[in-house]
Amino acid sequence: MSEQGKGSASASAAAPAPGSDTYKGWLFKWTNYLKGYQRRWFVLSNGLLSYYRTQAEMAHTCRGTINLATAHIDTEDACNIVLSSGGRTYHLKASTEVERQRWVTALELAKAKAIRMMNDQSDDSGDEEPTSQSDRSEIQGTLKILVSKLDDLSTCNDLIAKHGAALQRSLSELEGLKVPVEGGEKIKAVNERATLFRITSNAMINACRDFLDLAETHSRRWQRALQYEREQRTHLEETIEQLAKQHNSLERAWREAPTLVSSTPSAPTTNKGSERAPKEEASDEDEDTEYFDAMEDSPAFITVTASENTQHRRSQSNLSGASGGQPNDWNQDDHMSPGCNDVSGRELQPCRQRRTHIPDKPNYSLNLWSIMKNCIGKELSKIPMPVNFNEPLSMLQRLTEDLEYHELLDKAARCESSLEQMCLVAAFSVSSYSTTVHRTAKPFNPLLGETYELDRLEEFGYRSLCEQVSHHPPAAAHHVISQRGWTLWQEITIASKFRGKYLSIMPLGAIHLQFHSSGNHYVWRKVTSTVHNIIVGKLWIDQSGDIEIVNHRTKETCQLKFSPYSYFSRDVPRKVTGVVADGGGQAHYILSGTWDDKMESAKIIQSSRGGSGSEGKQKTVYQTLSPKLLWKKYPLPENAENMYYFSALALTLNETEEGVGLTDSRLRPDQRLMEEGRWDEANSEKQRLEEKQRAVRRRREAEASDALDEGREYEGYQPLWFHQRRDSVTGETNYVYKGGYWEAKERQDWGMCPDIF
Repeated sequence: MSEQGKGSASASAAAPAPGSDTYKGWLFKWTNYLKGYQRRWFVLSNGLLSYYRTQAEMAHTCRGTINLATAHIDTEDACNIVLSSGGRTYHLKASTEVERQRWVTALELAKAKAIRMMNDQSDDSGDEEPTSQSDRSEIQGTLKILVSKLDDLSTCNDLIAKHGAALQRSLSELEGLKVPVEGGEKIKAVNERATLFRITSNAMINACRDFLDLAETHSRRWQRALQYEREQRTHLEETIEQLAKQHNSLERAWREAPTLVSSTPSAPTTNKGSERAPKEEASDEDEDTEYFDAMEDSPAFITVTASENTQHRRSQSNLSGASGGQPNDWNQDDHMSPGCNDVSGRELQPCRQRRTHIPDKPNYSLNLWSIMKNCIGKELSKIPMPVNFNEPLSMLQRLTEDLEYHELLDKAARCESSLEQMCLVAAFSVSSYSTTVHRTAKPFNPLLGETYELDRLEEFGYRSLCEQVSHHPPAAAHHVISQRGWTLWQEITIASKFRGKYLSIMPLGAIHLQFHSSGNHYVWRKVTSTVHNIIVGKLWIDQSGDIEIVNHRTKETCQLKFSPYSYFSRDVPRKVTGVVADGGGQAHYILSGTWDDKMESAKIIQSSRGGSGSEGKQKTVYQTLSPKLLWKKYPLPENAENMYYFSALALTLNETEEGVGLTDSRLRPDQRLMEEGRWDEANSEKQRLEEKQRAVRRRREAEASDALDEGREYEGYQPLWFHQRRDSVTGETNYVYKGGYWEAKERQDWGMCPDIF
């Protein structure tokens, strides 16, 4: 569609200058390829960007909202703005570059303000937003007027009583008169007092009438405002429930529909299919059918497998390994270094027999909607949740599950080539999501000071330690050291928001991995996880976003893309694609697969410039060798569906062990009761632990206040096994392991551990 066809109306913002609380104006929003850009009225207020078809719709129908606190703001060209958050992306266009800059400035300021507000919230914060200053001033002004009218009524009442008493005395005196002359004077005085009484009575009646009119006017106004708010709340609840039902119905229809196109490996991809635009985001307001954003910035390359060159088999962004064929293992790969061979799975049999099952999950019914509808827009960590929504593991144990495929790092440590090592590190970063595909339950929020150790030194050569180092914001530090040549550490803060239809979970923080022999230091960050069908339908999880893995010693990089799920995409679900490049930016390997099953690597032997895509961007054509298997997911244990879909490692994480620290998650009573199926007792115990933690925090705040009054320094809470240090590679300040835990365990000296359970 040409630019002229995308609209030409003015997009000027009829709004206050950027920096004020509210910013409004017209922008063009990309809908789909049938309608292109459409003119929409946008309103930026309280950290939320909402849009409507017309200004009149602001009173009743919002077409979409994006939270700027978790949004990424990007500018494509002179007039375009791209906003993305939680798998949702808006492509916007202003009429001029100046107008675009005004909006970008307003969006950046609103985002910064929203982030500050989110960080300033406490766990005891109220459920409702504070009344705005203008509303508060109006209410106070009305109350002053009512008080003034009430004072007028009181004054009139006093005057009526005074004049009424005087009139009564005059009448009494009139009855006792005998002299006609005196009678005339008294009658005159009575008439005067009667006149005063009548005037005062009229004044009081008028004051009463004014008071009544004012009260009725404002009463009707308040009633209308209250009724409007009630209707809006009811409409919002009905809309959310209806959308969730439509979402579930559409998913069910899609699953039951017969497959129309068979994507066999030998089927060539047409040029039209090869050039699907990255902005095929369907408008969620133009049709009854709900569309989803297609993958933004689709890979600007095409892969061609060398052995199949004569058949002209090309696949854009699906990549050769994801579309078919039986890939070879790396131990059959003659172009890989010998040290990277062997992907045979677990290398050593455990020395200790670990448990292979836990008690089955009880079948307790719960009215999810009655709980969730009051939680819209709130921080997840600040909502009191029953254990019915949990799984019997803490967030520290879930963090430790990243080590499920630790053997990938063992193999990477033996690689002689840093590029081949990067491929295995990339596969490891993807493998950490494989356990989440069926895990829709929420892990327990760790208490401040809670720890979790995983000692697999004898079986697999590594030791892992996690500690909850901060409560607000919730942050956990993790350190793993392996005798097989690598060390991993990370500090992760979880930001989460419930948005009615879905829950977005955004891990913040970097993951560091260093190999001892080569000194290669890799850093990457996690992608956003989204839980869909929160209200109605079957819960399901999706991962979306980009991961950039950087080797800070060699400057080599790996760009991974997790494609968001779309009903209308022909791509394989849960797809991950990536490119491994050297320090100069030249690509050497293509990665492909899915985050819930496997990852493969194909070595690039030749690259060339191909045809232009739908936006005129030239695509690179990579000729590769056959794909080689990097990682394959282990099958779930038998009866996993009744054991919270735990993997083999997850089943052992909460197994009781002797000699662990007194703050270890295995000793947490509410979590243990839930695992045993005693959920009512677990809920009571969970409330007790949370109240105990609040009491400790209040005491700590009181101590800090006393120290401030006395002019003393107050150190505040300090983690036991981690301390803050500035990272020499990234320049960020984060928590790193300071040592001492494993020595304390050997001595069984836990006297320094706080009493948190």
